[in-house]
Amino acid sequence: MVLRAPWDLVPDEVSRPRPDPKQVLVRVTYSGICGTDFKIYSGAIPVRYPLIMGHEMAGDVVDPGDSSFRSGARVIVDPELYCGACFHCRIGQTHLCPNGMLVGRDTNGGFAEYVAAPASHVFTLPDSIDTRTAPLIQVLTTCLHAQRQVNIFPGESVVVFGLGVTGQLHVQLAKARGASPVIGVTRSADKRALAETLGADLTIPGGEGAIDKVREATEGRGADVVIETTGFLPSLSTSIDMARFGGRVLMFGIITAKEGALPFYDLYFKELTLIGARVAKSEDYPGAIALVERGQVKLEPLISNVMPLGELSAAIGMLGSDSAQRMKIILDHGNEASLRY
Repeated sequence: MVLRAPWDLVPDEVSRPRPDPKQVLVRVTYSGICGTDFKIYSGAIPVRYPLIMGHEMAGDVVDPGDSSFRSGARVIVDPELYCGACFHCRIGQTHLCPNGMLVGRDTNGGFAEYVAAPASHVFTLPDSIDTRTAPLIQVLTTCLHAQRQVNIFPGESVVVFGLGVTGQLHVQLAKARGASPVIGVTRSADKRALAETLGADLTIPGGEGAIDKVREATEGRGADVVIETTGFLPSLSTSIDMARFGGRVLMFGIITAKEGALPFYDLYFKELTLIGARVAKSEDYPGAIALVERGQVKLEPLISNVMPLGELSAAIGMLGSDSAQRMKIILDHGNEASLRY
């Protein structure tokens, strides 16, 4: 599926990638759609055309190159490329590499039959993980990377503000780290119910009264950690109000607003720590895969639709749907019939 210009996405024939010896050629079997794909599709993120989008992908090794992978191995691909030589790469911040690229944005990605990736960015999937759900592991790595920045301790109270796909993953990760209680906040009754099945100790409707209910659930103090996943500035303001004195606020949602109101005095008076997190590192993949393999994080409940790759335009359009039940859309690269959950 080739993007020729904003809003101009068509099926087309392209040359099969020719990987160098340090790369692995993967036949993509399933891929996931991200909000970044919609921004590229709509032109909000500028790219060079023509482009094959897609950075959440899993499939089978076709050509292992010089690597130790075997042909036919089921794998997932880390799409965050880095140079390995700059200051940030030398100190282990490969995700902040100024020369870095994202597969599916800066190079051709996974909405195709094949993709080539460095062997260092390809990870074997255990038999217990279904390839169809595996693209969600890329999303999970970003959540795991973020929680590693905030360093949640067992017994700490955690609020997850927003219970979309990443919010549901944060709920499960916080539980795996021993947080208690884990509190989910959203206006959607369906997503609150889902969070409770995935381990949330308590869910609270968003809006008026949510701050008071968080304080009631945390002995009047407020939460030790608040994870903001919506990316809206007013939600960050509410997250600051929900945090206890000396607490931490993890800014996971991508906030693009350049100005707006925040309770700045509370940041000082409550001595809060604001922590940002961006994408993930390759080292986050083994940990994320292990969490899924052990059953501590469940991916299947987060999939709302499975559709054939040829319906990519329609699937991207669904991202803007206001349906409270809409979660992750997975693309099947070999099935002509769409499956609705």
